[in-house]
Amino acid sequence: MRGPLRRCARDLRDRGKLDLDAPVARYWPEFAQGGKQSLPVHWLLSHRAGLAALRSPLPTEALFDWQRMTSVLAAEAPWWQPGSRSGYHAMTYGYLVGEVLRRVDGRTLGAFFRDEVAQSLGAEFWIGLPAAENARVAEIVPPSAEAVAAAGAAAQPAPDSLLAKVMGNPPLAPSAANLPAWRRAEIPAANGHGNARSVARVMAALACGGSLGGVRVLSEAALTRATAEQCFGEDLVLGVPMRWGQGFMLASAALPLGPSKRAFGHGGWGGSLGVADPDARVSWAYAMNQMSAGTLGDTRAFELAQAFYAAL
Repeated sequence: MRGPLRRCARDLRDRGKLDLDAPVARYWPEFAQGGKQSLPVHWLLSHRAGLAALRSPLPTEALFDWQRMTSVLAAEAPWWQPGSRSGYHAMTYGYLVGEVLRRVDGRTLGAFFRDEVAQSLGAEFWIGLPAAENARVAEIVPPSAEAVAAAGAAAQPAPDSLLAKVMGNPPLAPSAANLPAWRRAEIPAANGHGNARSVARVMAALACGGSLGGVRVLSEAALTRATAEQCFGEDLVLGVPMRWGQGFMLASAALPLGPSKRAFGHGGWGGSLGVADPDARVSWAYAMNQMSAGTLGDTRAFELAQAFYAAL
């Protein structure tokens, strides 16, 4: 889930430490390689940086090595003209945003989120799971062969497609999510560990203007900018219309997140979903260990959402 990344980046902006309109290279000088010297931070947040995939073949284990992943990304050239289109940065997003945050604040994204968000809100959610929590984590169950077949190209993209490059390098199988190394690592775009209650609690603060229970985690001005539409059109990776804020998926006809057109949130690998609805001032989340196929969430979550809104 990418909510923690966006919240952390916006918090640094609130404190005057990070200018989202400034070039990434101001904070991460090595990033200027490959013609990226003027690429602004906010294009990272809205999936418009053109860095959704990597050209250098990497093993799965590279995902556990922060320095290796960020070094490869710093040297990478964009796959399309940055800023012109969106393309879902499924795995690279966390390293890109997380490295900017680390350069500005000094803490890793996982540590920053723990200190500034999770502990403040009492949310049991980690990016980099403590060993003491291992016994509480359910094993991930891969999607069934029938589900993969039904999902078609969404689960089995053409080998030469950008989606295949995004999801296939480093190669990532559902079984990787059960590895101890996966749980310990900080892979902010993919390995947040928590439950639906913890995701909904963080999203509740966002649904209520940035604060919950007397704890403010984001200013209203920063939240307004984070949820303002940055681009809306066919996503170069997903191949479907996507409406993006600065990281958040925004409600649209293709992605109905509830009755409110101002609803926003994000899906997770295998079907999880967290949503904030500022009109109803509610949040909701779905988490599972039985994965669905494809990359755009899970019908189970939307069916629960329909029941949720019917009960309001």
